[in-house]
Amino acid sequence: MARNPLEGMSRPYRPGPLLPQGRLTGPMPWVIAIMMFLTVLATGAGLALNQGARALVEEVSGRVTVQVAEADPEVRGQAVRRIVVLLEQAEDVGAIRVVPESELAAQLAPWLGNDLQIADVPLPALVDADLLAPESARAERLALLDKAVKDINANARVEPHADYLSPLARLVGTIGFLAFAVVALMAFATGAVVVLAARGAHATHRGTIDIMHMLGATDAQVVRLFQRRMMLDALFGGVVGYIAATVVIILVGRSMQAVASDLVSSASLPGIAWVIFPLLPVAGVGVASLSARITLRRALERSL
Repeated sequence: MARNPLEGMSRPYRPGPLLPQGRLTGPMPWVIAIMMFLTVLATGAGLALNQGARALVEEVSGRVTVQVAEADPEVRGQAVRRIVVLLEQAEDVGAIRVVPESELAAQLAPWLGNDLQIADVPLPALVDADLLAPESARAERLALLDKAVKDINANARVEPHADYLSPLARLVGTIGFLAFAVVALMAFATGAVVVLAARGAHATHRGTIDIMHMLGATDAQVVRLFQRRMMLDALFGGVVGYIAATVVIILVGRSMQAVASDLVSSASLPGIAWVIFPLLPVAGVGVASLSARITLRRALERSL
């Protein structure tokens, strides 16, 4: 039996979208996902490094070590006892600890071997102390304390821990600020990607835009249509990148907790980081929306 050529023509018409909806196949969402992934990681690195730099400075800002480099064990022991009494009588000195010789030997074992004999190697005596003086008067107090210990033994000297770790803290802080600079570059790159995508969409759908104008659509309506599409793409990419970066941060954080290092443990994420991270995809959508809006408006103005 011959088929009626008019059969099926009574089906209701369903209008399709003006723009194709394949977000999973287009390149822009995945590019934004990569950008967001790197942005979240850079933000986390910057926050953790700045936190670590501040922790290092606060931890060692008032800590000093009195070193007595005296070869004679008896003279060295007497000097240590007198220095401990001096520190105990000082009003602005907190915790005092004489470092045992066995601990010094254990620290030197990787270089001198485990068969190190304390009697064979004249190790300096170390006394750790915490200064409670305010930061403004700390330099003067250190000078007075150094003079006092030298009066006890000419081979004794005061070594502030900050002299050794402050450069490291500055380096860590600088790397943290560089991480924030990377975040700014990522935001700029995201905006540039959206600008290129918006220009490409305008060129691809130029005929559709002309038809919309002939049907009475305004430039604002056309801009909103394309802007909404760009926002959805940016939202999809931002969420994917955010989730992937969060998983990586959690895994790295667990690995860092297993490392027994004061430097590594101090570079931990502050609580505010988990408030900032979810805001990054929102900011990415805002950058994409603004970039698409400005680009499309200028493109439509040039096409008039």
